[in-house]
Amino acid sequence: MVEKVKLSTIDRFLPVWILGSMALGLGLGKIFPNLNDSISTFQIEGTSLPIALGLFLMMYPVLAKVQYEELGKLRADKKLLISSLVLNWLIGPALMFVLAWLFLSDQPELRTGLIVIGLARCIAMVLIWNDLACGNREAAALLVAINSIFQILAYAILGTFYLRVLPDLLGFDSLEVKFSTADISKAVLIFLGVPLLAGYVTRKWGIRRKGLNWYNTQFVPKISPFALYGLLFTIILMFALQGQAIVDSPSIVAQVALPLLIYFFTMWGFSYVFGKWIGMEYEKATTLAFTAAGNNFELAIAVSIGVWGITSGQALVGVIGPLIEVPALVALVYISLWLRKRY
Repeated sequence: MVEKVKLSTIDRFLPVWILGSMALGLGLGKIFPNLNDSISTFQIEGTSLPIALGLFLMMYPVLAKVQYEELGKLRADKKLLISSLVLNWLIGPALMFVLAWLFLSDQPELRTGLIVIGLARCIAMVLIWNDLACGNREAAALLVAINSIFQILAYAILGTFYLRVLPDLLGFDSLEVKFSTADISKAVLIFLGVPLLAGYVTRKWGIRRKGLNWYNTQFVPKISPFALYGLLFTIILMFALQGQAIVDSPSIVAQVALPLLIYFFTMWGFSYVFGKWIGMEYEKATTLAFTAAGNNFELAIAVSIGVWGITSGQALVGVIGPLIEVPALVALVYISLWLRKRY
């Protein structure tokens, strides 16, 4: 039986920290109206160094926890691996595409932001939700690793397909969405590839030099909080630059929240039922459901900033995302535990 864990104080109040960071960012934007020009001076080939730092801090601690040495075990569980890849890379993006066009067909920036989120698959908080719901911890870590690698290979291709090719085939107007496949590839390699490589090298070096027990009990707890620090730092910067857009148009949050809520609950419910239908026990079915429903908002924010800019509507959707995801997946944790007791 998987041991049930509890959220740390920091993680338990994540929505509070996010809201506080938004407020701080708004305040800074009011005090320093020329902040955007100042931040723009710290760039390398169009990549904002402050934002790159925040995004690296978000993703590196999570990727340094992944048990890369155990990836071979997924080959022995082809049912779980194939199910995860199908749910994450066929069904998830397709569902978000439908919801984005259904609810935001007349708002290309917000619509594109949702589709970008749908393409950014499980990572980060997924491991926490899975533990809280008593899912299979080892399977969750392995699925996060394999989906992270898959993202580097497939994100730009799928981005082009869902943002340009498919809308054109369906006769939708995709001309308002301007992007380059090369820009998406560049953003994924910088903001996911670099921390993924750093996480892999850190784990290999740390375990070899100090041992697995030291790595898990000493090193990982020290770097884990930096994922939240990076998220909050990025949110502060983004709201300092464009938070006034939300204040002026609060309906944006509601417009983004509804399709996201439908997405989370639909993906989780379908994935859990599918897992049970193909014969998975509760632990693996729960892991399959959470890794399919959770999204990599860090990568979505990074791609949106890298391709459309920090003040874009796409980036704004990425920032709103965690505010919706946290309460939604907390609710799904309780539903999971109820199902565990009931069935």
